[in-house]
Amino acid sequence: MQMRNKTLVTEFMLTGLTDIPELQILLFMMFTAVYAFTLVGNLGVIALIRLSPQLHTPMYFFLSHLSFLDVCYSSSVTPKLLADLLREKKLISSAGCFIQLYFYAAFATTECYLLAVMAYDRYVAICSPLLYLVTMSLRKRVYLIAVAYAAGIVNALVHTVAASRLSFCGLNTLNHFYCEGPPLFAISCSDVSFNELLMFVCVGFNLITTVVTILVSYTCILTTILKISSSKSRQKTFSTCTSHLIVIIIFFGGLSVMYARPSSRQSHNLDKIVSVLYIVVTPMVNPMIYSLRNNEVRNAFRKFLGRSIF
Repeated sequence: MQMRNKTLVTEFMLTGLTDIPELQILLFMMFTAVYAFTLVGNLGVIALIRLSPQLHTPMYFFLSHLSFLDVCYSSSVTPKLLADLLREKKLISSAGCFIQLYFYAAFATTECYLLAVMAYDRYVAICSPLLYLVTMSLRKRVYLIAVAYAAGIVNALVHTVAASRLSFCGLNTLNHFYCEGPPLFAISCSDVSFNELLMFVCVGFNLITTVVTILVSYTCILTTILKISSSKSRQKTFSTCTSHLIVIIIFFGGLSVMYARPSSRQSHNLDKIVSVLYIVVTPMVNPMIYSLRNNEVRNAFRKFLGRSIF
């Protein structure tokens, strides 16, 4: 009886976003358009930065990596979501589930640290403008990017290895549209207290480290801006940080709603809605924010467009 209860689970069934066929088709068309815009927008930002000499500065170096990460962590979930919206049975193999968990966690964590790096970049640019290019040298930028990616890889590896060691005794239905830690914990017949503690410690450490870095950087930035005598100069200086602040609020706001709640409340409809906004919509919005609010990006695009037409 005990052996029968511990049947090896080789695949998981996802509940998806909805069971209503008409709504699934509508969501498929909508999310396909959003995902296409995400790819075009972010890849377009990367190409524009690479092809425009006036954008070869530290800030846009980091922005190109932000666009790359938006494409990657959206692509770790969205294609599978789109395919499942057209299927009656939404299945994923156990290996595919843990691979998805790994890449999603790696790219999302890396973006957390990259946003903190970008806040530090703005701090140096505004508080020490004469030393900006020296401080944010190419070597320093590569080092900061490497640290961000290393943090994402290590964090994802820790969670994926810990989750892969769980036992699943026949129950294989995940109440979500992608593989995430809390839904996996909910159906495991193992003791998941260590996994929940590990998630609490790691997510808490990552959020505290990055958020504190961002808060300290922008506190110094705000102090410097307030010392500027000219109101026009103050407005111009702060406007260079506005786009980054909007992206930070959207990104960390989604993270807080997803993870800063008791585990007993995870995997409900609210989690799915927040996950859609965080994984599908946010990567589409980021290039729009930087393009619409950034004069340098708009001017570079006009020049590139003019050269292309000519």
